[in-house]
Amino acid sequence: MRTREEVLKYCLSFPDTYQDAPFHDDNWQLVRFRKNRRAFAWTYEMENQIRVNVKVDPQWRDFWRQAYQAVIPGYHQNKEHWNTIILDGTIPENEIRRMLAESYDLISENNRYKRN
Repeated sequence: MRTREEVLKYCLSFPDTYQDAPFHDDNWQLVRFRKNRRAFAWTYEMENQIRVNVKVDPQWRDFWRQAYQAVIPGYHQNKEHWNTIILDGTIPENEIRRMLAESYDLISENNRYKRN
């Protein structure tokens, strides 16, 4: 995944989700869970790169940050519970999808991707 469009399309494939631009700034496009209006993917461009903030279980936060240089503490969000994914092509698509799915799981009622 290298583009905002790819991220948004994937996130909108989850049940009961919708796209939102709450800051009246087209640079910030969020995907929210309809039932509680909580966002699980915050997309934006910074320094000529598309970035995505995702909610993360604190137990896995540091794993992702150490595994990929393009995963950093969440920009403008609680660093304990959010990571930023820089879409620079260095993270395999399946891993980006996994982080997005886990973020969805953490904010949704479905727990469809809950770990055992």
